[in-house]
Amino acid sequence: MNMQLLKRLYNIYSPSGKEEKMVKFLCSYIRQLPGNISMSKDKFGNLYVVKGESESYPCLVSHIDQVSHCNHSKDFKAIETRDIIFGYSPKNRRFENLGADDKNGVFICLECLKKYDAVKVVFFREEETGCRGSSEAVMSFFDDVRFVIQPDRKGNSDLITNIGYSGLCSEGFIEAIEPEKWGYREENGLMTDILTLKENGLGVSCINVSCGYYNPHSDEEVTVKKDLLKCLMFIGHIIEDCTGVYPHVLTDSYFSPYEFEDEVYDMLNHDPTLTPEDLHDMYSTNFPHFGLEDYRRICEDYRMFWYDDEEDIYEEKSTDLKTLEVWKESKRLLNYILCIRFFIEVHSIVSASRFFHMPTYLRVVIECQSRFFPFFPAFSRNCPDYFLHTSGSSSFRSLSDLGAR
Repeated sequence: MNMQLLKRLYNIYSPSGKEEKMVKFLCSYIRQLPGNISMSKDKFGNLYVVKGESESYPCLVSHIDQVSHCNHSKDFKAIETRDIIFGYSPKNRRFENLGADDKNGVFICLECLKKYDAVKVVFFREEETGCRGSSEAVMSFFDDVRFVIQPDRKGNSDLITNIGYSGLCSEGFIEAIEPEKWGYREENGLMTDILTLKENGLGVSCINVSCGYYNPHSDEEVTVKKDLLKCLMFIGHIIEDCTGVYPHVLTDSYFSPYEFEDEVYDMLNHDPTLTPEDLHDMYSTNFPHFGLEDYRRICEDYRMFWYDDEEDIYEEKSTDLKTLEVWKESKRLLNYILCIRFFIEVHSIVSASRFFHMPTYLRVVIECQSRFFPFFPAFSRNCPDYFLHTSGSSSFRSLSDLGAR
């Protein structure tokens, strides 16, 4: 993989509605690629690319914007380790949103444009504000495509074939791409550009594929390099081996708000401290039909479900107060043990000259994260020497956030 290209994409800050720098970079990069390539824009600013001549084309789409509530400092850097990439501000000593949702998809589109002789690609604007770019797409562009693939899913194994009760592709297409052989399984997904295209009349099979990013819409977002490569190889297999056209028409599209409310409940189960405002800021794109009042109602229902009345809440809080000190001491002791193991391993790394300009704790973490954690553990902005990896979840939390200090 062209890691320099990937990090260049990460370093371009492109919040929804302000994607001009990204469009400019894409046009410049695509012009220097080999082959017969043409580019055009629609009235909304979406970028359409055609390479080569063919009776039918494989087609990839991605969105070039990132969530606007996560800012980039002027000294933002995409830092690469052996296994992952994350965003960091050295001056502010904090993690910052990488924009891997969906710059990982943009990267895959560019790699396929470079590699294959005949392919179509679309780069959509403003997906994160409710798929505004794809809702303005020129649908005739897709008249001669075999299928449409969007690499815009977190994780490393999800193959999105349905969104809500809307099917996106045919059974024949699923059989042809053999997802199990490549480590993918069918899942139900969230709102993204391919559903908008299907609702606008797209008549071929579509899928959304996990492309190796984790903790999207947050400053703790990371890319796991091997998972991104896995997605790139899977899409390459589809382009090379699925040479027929795979028709599919959206029928019986049905939306159930209750199904998506269950997903919000799952988020609250994972992190009960989330407020309605947090949920609205983080997931307004995934659930565009939910307004702030909907999130307030869901949060109230969630708390009513878990706490029958105020007395239960009081009792639980009292129990928490009684056990808090014991819990703190247990966590602190466990953390000291982990730190001892950690620094025994990294004794020789602290003096590594290539990281001399970084704080000691950052040198240690960058070099040794893969020995201790499957993913990079986010640490407190003011207390980076305490870590806790939340097993089985896609987010990380520092012990200091939990009162362990």
